[in-house]
Amino acid sequence: MPGPTGELNQLYLHGRGVFACIAPWNFPLAIFTGQMAAALAAGNALLAKPAEQTPLIAYEAVKLMHQAGVPAQVLSLLPGDGARIGGTLLKHPLLGGVAFTGSTQTAHIINRALAARGGAILPLIAETGGINAMIVDSSALPEQAVRDLIMSAFDSAGQRCSAARILFVQEEAAKRTIDMLAGAAAELKVGDPLDFSTDVGPVIDEEARERLEAHKVRMAREAKPLIDLAMPAECKAGTFVTPAIYELASIEPLKEEVFGPCLHVVRYKADRLDKVCEALNATGYGLTLGVHSRIEDTIEQVARSVRVGNMYVNRNQIGAIVGSQPFGGEGLSGTGPKAGGPHYLYRFAAERVLSVDTTASGGNAALMSMEVER
Repeated sequence: MPGPTGELNQLYLHGRGVFACIAPWNFPLAIFTGQMAAALAAGNALLAKPAEQTPLIAYEAVKLMHQAGVPAQVLSLLPGDGARIGGTLLKHPLLGGVAFTGSTQTAHIINRALAARGGAILPLIAETGGINAMIVDSSALPEQAVRDLIMSAFDSAGQRCSAARILFVQEEAAKRTIDMLAGAAAELKVGDPLDFSTDVGPVIDEEARERLEAHKVRMAREAKPLIDLAMPAECKAGTFVTPAIYELASIEPLKEEVFGPCLHVVRYKADRLDKVCEALNATGYGLTLGVHSRIEDTIEQVARSVRVGNMYVNRNQIGAIVGSQPFGGEGLSGTGPKAGGPHYLYRFAAERVLSVDTTASGGNAALMSMEVER
């Protein structure tokens, strides 16, 4: 690096020590291996903690990593109960940092535990959920908007952190869009995901099913139900939740992420788009946002106004492509840097600078080009 005349400056990146990588159940291989690869590439040893619901795929992934040459003493698998393992893991004196993907509530618990431990201030790389919206104005193509909404809200039974939870639709386009949306949702087939004709499979476990059904009961009381599909007889014994759409007067009743196949619709007036943006910012979340519009000024206004990590225009808002669409939110939706982005690896590493006065060193080539132990 350039410096004063007669001085050589070298910047080094090195591992932080032992990184804890805590992965979610909804992407039990992709996120799990992505965290591992980043931590290892930055020079860290690794404790890999999968979600307690998905230990087997994590076991197979770690086994393959060991077979590929990653030493067992560098990469360890820690399956089991998150609260029990985390309570010990986050207090360990050798811990060098944490990468976490999961709920905002758990991220807060981890953040507080790291702050309370004393000693070195450790990095937390957190990617959490969001109260994600799609805005559809009167210039949008309703067929395209509805297609992207169905995919964004109900693919993977709504169990993606990027999934659409709210539709803001301009009043002039509301009836046609809502009618088309309800009609498309009515055609969704709930069933075994191994059946190619299935559109919506089960949610992860009974706890999730009960939480979503409780939300449906609340929405049936507080909102206008637009559609709630009947449960197929063959699905009544599983952890299935049928797709449902509710119309609300505002997003005020939605205080936290509803992690499942439930979509909420709010109408807005054309001259109140700024209020829509303010309402989204007021949630504190900022993960994904979809906009369907053919008006450049509208797209630019939303992009300037809403504090969100990933904004998608005239397409669905799920399935970010790593490498070309770095993914991650802000506020209650995460700390950054974005997974798949150019700054991600740096957060797993620490920086050191070596400055050498080349005049005082007598032009010692060995000193001037010395390798620093990583």
